[in-house]
Amino acid sequence: MSVWDDIADTPEEAANLRARADFLHAILEQVDRRGWTQADAVRELGLTQPRVSALFRGKMSAFSLDALVVIGAKLGLRVAIEADGRALAG
Repeated sequence: MSVWDDIADTPEEAANLRARADFLHAILEQVDRRGWTQADAVRELGLTQPRVSALFRGKMSAFSLDALVVIGAKLGLRVAIEADGRALAG
């Protein structure tokens, strides 16, 4: 069990929360590696300042999984799908 399993109403919701948390963490790692300020992220990611502020604060509830995938793609991240701990071809 994870914290997501504890707070989600369904296993599907827990999976969504887990995926969003993982992707948000990966995005923030990339931003940190690049040494970006919020102003840099606004310019490079094409987001508004309030959205970047929410991103920098790790406000997961402000972003859908779809939105995080789009932001991640701008940073060169890609989604990998696993089933039972095995990566699936994609």
